[in-house]
Amino acid sequence: MTDFQMSLIAAGGVFIVAVISYNKWQEYKARKSVERAFATDHDDVLMRTEGVPVARQEPMLDLGATPGATEPMLEPASAPAITPATSYAAADSAPVEPVDATTNMTIATPAPTPPSELADRLVDPLIDCLIPLSLEGAVRGDKILPVLQTLRLVGTKPIHYIGLAVSGDWEPIVHGGVYTSLQAGVQMATRTTALNEIEYSDLVTRLRTVADEIGAEPEVPDMIDVMAEARTLHRFVAGHDAQLGVNLLSNGGPWAISTLIGALENQGFDVRPDGRFAMPDGDGGLLFTLTTNVTLGADTTSRLTLLLDVPCVAPARDGFGAMVACARSLVGRLDATIVDDSNQPLLDPALAEINGQVLEFYQEMEASDIPAGSNRAMRLFS
Repeated sequence: MTDFQMSLIAAGGVFIVAVISYNKWQEYKARKSVERAFATDHDDVLMRTEGVPVARQEPMLDLGATPGATEPMLEPASAPAITPATSYAAADSAPVEPVDATTNMTIATPAPTPPSELADRLVDPLIDCLIPLSLEGAVRGDKILPVLQTLRLVGTKPIHYIGLAVSGDWEPIVHGGVYTSLQAGVQMATRTTALNEIEYSDLVTRLRTVADEIGAEPEVPDMIDVMAEARTLHRFVAGHDAQLGVNLLSNGGPWAISTLIGALENQGFDVRPDGRFAMPDGDGGLLFTLTTNVTLGADTTSRLTLLLDVPCVAPARDGFGAMVACARSLVGRLDATIVDDSNQPLLDPALAEINGQVLEFYQEMEASDIPAGSNRAMRLFS
């Protein structure tokens, strides 16, 4: 390689280094210019958290079962295992008391009162999934009632609403009322089924539409938790769905239905359109029923069945005792024998043993905070 070629290579290397250095310098100047242009003494509001409300994250609706998940077991004879997972938002936590910045004195604010008895009968934390509905401002019952009426049932589960009135009381939503917060409650179980994932998803979708129309924001509980509670509650219902019957078997020929109706009305029964007879409890409720075991239009029957819906009659009513007393009275009137489902006579010792089992049943329901004949029991076993 000649000296001339070496000189060209050296010159090229110097040129390349110079170009790279120049580019680096230009990048540095440009960066400093940008920093000066966007420099500010103010805080970046996107990086601040104090005083800025945090957006609420909506729970994901998982339609699949959780592998390996276990459900809490209900033991009605011990401490109640059914506990509400959600409750009235404004009544459960102490209200925040504002502070006057000029005097540094606490300003007293009235605490919302717990739900009234009537409101608690509609939306019950023990048997309902509660969904708070926060409002942008006070709303009138006249305005929101027509919208709420469009969502009263999901599947077979009833939905009820209560509102926090301007007086500070939770109450059923009525025309003329003014409310600052709402609660929706969907019953988690009935006599036949528990609230399921499809029903809950449908509820959430439809409730969001209702909430948009009335200017509210629902706080939806997590589906997995709600499903676990619903299944636990339904297991309780299924385990206490007890109906007791005693039968009257004619000792002679079959009874004429036309004659039988008069005898049963004299005994105190009310005749129902479906052909069943109901024994009222004297306060607008029902003690037990009676059926003739034949279709409507039949002329005769030789067997009557008295039926007590045990969880729907309060212990103080002594529904089983009243039913047995009624059966004994009809024995004399109709010339009949009290028998079981196999037509075997039910004697006094057997009836006394059944009565003892009924009393134990009532104690179990009481221990689970769902007393027989209570509003909770009537809703669950209706």
